[in-house]
Amino acid sequence: MSRVHDALRRAEQTGSVPNAVSAVTYGNGAPNGRAAYENGRTTAATMLNPSLLADVVEIPFAPAQESHLLDLQKSHETPAEEFRTLRTRLNHLQTLQPLHTVIVTSPSPAEGKTFSAVNLALAESHLAENQVLLADFDLRRPIIHNLFQSERTPGLSDYLTGQCTFAAALRKIAGMNLYFLPAGTPVKNPLELLNLKQCKNLFEELPQIFNWAIFDTPPLLFSADANLLATLADGTILVVKIGTTTFDNVTRAIQSLCENNVLGIVANGARASELYSKYTYYYSKSE
Repeated sequence: MSRVHDALRRAEQTGSVPNAVSAVTYGNGAPNGRAAYENGRTTAATMLNPSLLADVVEIPFAPAQESHLLDLQKSHETPAEEFRTLRTRLNHLQTLQPLHTVIVTSPSPAEGKTFSAVNLALAESHLAENQVLLADFDLRRPIIHNLFQSERTPGLSDYLTGQCTFAAALRKIAGMNLYFLPAGTPVKNPLELLNLKQCKNLFEELPQIFNWAIFDTPPLLFSADANLLATLADGTILVVKIGTTTFDNVTRAIQSLCENNVLGIVANGARASELYSKYTYYYSKSE
């Protein structure tokens, strides 16, 4: 935590770049494990199977202009390199412990959690051996479908309520190993939906199909959704924004997660000069 606090203090009196990130890990990154099934597994009819991906609708990769999705093919772009660094750290953790389902959240709104979740999923999907799921579990203010210019329905809520199959709720992003699960039809009480046994079983079954499942969730201090989902996932990534997120909110957010499955912290809004200087030695203008 001290490294995060130091970074926040250094940037308090300076401007920031909204789309720059700096990944900071702390502790051992030890997750609390996926939740056990309640009263046994689901019936065979509801079990997920890798063959279902053959029935998923494919959509083009056509991000909205305001989406700030990174072009990971351009190695000289510093923000893209930061997400590759975050990917490398997570993949290393995966070699040490069971780690396939990760929620991405923040203490408060507008701190960059969705930006971080989407670009981390893109970075993971660029590795040939990875099948990656990006799921919008922010049922209160879902926006990922807008970033990909895709339909919101059918999606997660429709699957959990039995209105469609899991394959029908998914979209495959053309040319990538990336699958997208939008939020689905609006629901009155998202927390009740996320408490369904089907949701718990989904977290258990996803590693059968995807090497990584990355979930965007509501902010920790504004609803109980992310706290519930953190008990189901293998780990949690907390996104904070330099110059905006307070020390008190960081502390409260981590305490709400009981600290036992926080894999690390992403500091969003780092100063451009700090990030670009890291790569000056390796990339010259002539390149």
